[in-house]
Amino acid sequence: MTGLYTADQVRAAEADLLARLPQGALMQRAATGLATVCLRLVGRAVGVRVVLLVGAGDNGGDALFAGAFLAGRGAAVTALLLDPDRAHPAGLVALRRAGGRTVTDPGAAGLERADLVLDGIVGIGGRGGLRPAAADAVARAVAGPGLLVAVDLPSGVDADTGAVDGEAFPAQHTVVLGAVKAGLVVGEGRGHAGTVHLVDIGLELPAPSARQLTDAEVADRLPDPGAGDDKYSQGVVGVVAGSATYPGAGVLCTGAALRTRPGLVRYAGTAAEGVRAAWPEAIVTAGRPSDAGRVQAWVVGPGMGTDDDAAAVLAEVLATDLPVLVDADGLTLLARDPALARDRSAPTVLTPHDREFTRFGWDLGADRIGAARAAAADLGVTVLLKGDATVVADADGTAFVNGTGTPWLATAGTGDVLSGIAGALLATGLPAVEAAAAAAHLHGRAGQLAAAQGPLIASDLVRHLPAAVRRLTHP
Repeated sequence: MTGLYTADQVRAAEADLLARLPQGALMQRAATGLATVCLRLVGRAVGVRVVLLVGAGDNGGDALFAGAFLAGRGAAVTALLLDPDRAHPAGLVALRRAGGRTVTDPGAAGLERADLVLDGIVGIGGRGGLRPAAADAVARAVAGPGLLVAVDLPSGVDADTGAVDGEAFPAQHTVVLGAVKAGLVVGEGRGHAGTVHLVDIGLELPAPSARQLTDAEVADRLPDPGAGDDKYSQGVVGVVAGSATYPGAGVLCTGAALRTRPGLVRYAGTAAEGVRAAWPEAIVTAGRPSDAGRVQAWVVGPGMGTDDDAAAVLAEVLATDLPVLVDADGLTLLARDPALARDRSAPTVLTPHDREFTRFGWDLGADRIGAARAAAADLGVTVLLKGDATVVADADGTAFVNGTGTPWLATAGTGDVLSGIAGALLATGLPAVEAAAAAAHLHGRAGQLAAAQGPLIASDLVRHLPAAVRRLTHP
């Protein structure tokens, strides 16, 4: 599991380590790790043209010391000093001793010929977008051929929220020093971070602010059936989705639940005819949830409408003592009467996208992790906030940020598939926050497999779910 940390957590850990190390030792450790990753990325040092974008403070110092390391191994290193009077003094000395040069004019830095551009403009304490001189240098770097590598955090990205307020460095790789900052995996920061490489510099870290599941951890939550299992022992999920006029949501949600390997899927609703035709494996009831038979979790809402009958069905499901996932039309109805879900005795998972989230009166803002936490605490539920980096938060503050997926998932019906996956995992007895986080991870992996064959539609996700499960559980 990857821990995600706030800037304050990292600063406190760094201060503790600095107090126990000789002066300069931590920066040397970080710079050596940074330079080592850069060497691996470019494949050699001799003759490589490196430009350092150097601001004030320790982030610029890390870049300068890394540049000295590379210059000592044959690279041609130029440091563009964006704040010459405040550049790290010891870093400047080290770079010049190693044969590197410094300039203050972006036009003299050689960005149009660089093989590697290292972003050391601002670190985790930076706020807001880049200043004009830095933005100009970054624009030149982007226009050039060099590999764009950020030191610890792309400059212009908020370390905690991933917010980008103005211009920011669009890294292809980010070399993280000691701890992965939450802003690298959520919000716009995720798009600016590129591939993240973690360098261990010996920080003793507290419990992370949020977490990111790995493939292996999701696989642990998808155990193979054993010799003693039957269709009732592997989870029975109920689905209320779709309508007679629009059965698609019911078909997709039911299919996704089936493909995620519960023992049994029961469908109840007005899309019964379409679901029965698509999925003979499901037990289908053209009636109310209470007519469907015994289940261990419910999925309610996708495509079922928002009329009085749909509202009554939602209330019926939420009145049970079973885990319930509410999505789509169910969220629209619930936003009118949130008391239906507030502090239920059984787990409740809400899966809004941004517009559905704000219908509840919740403030989204730039801090998606914080917003999801606040919403979860407000109703005493688990919130799965959909997005490029889906956030899952529990009422107790536990939070996960999903690390899988593809922009191709931004198409109709994929949310219905996600609901079916999550409902199937809920029915196995997983804690709600883990079921939701694992579902988002699996959904993203299925999307990546489907997108590898071209533009995807939601049905492609259902077809690729078995392969996605197989790749996770039997790599």
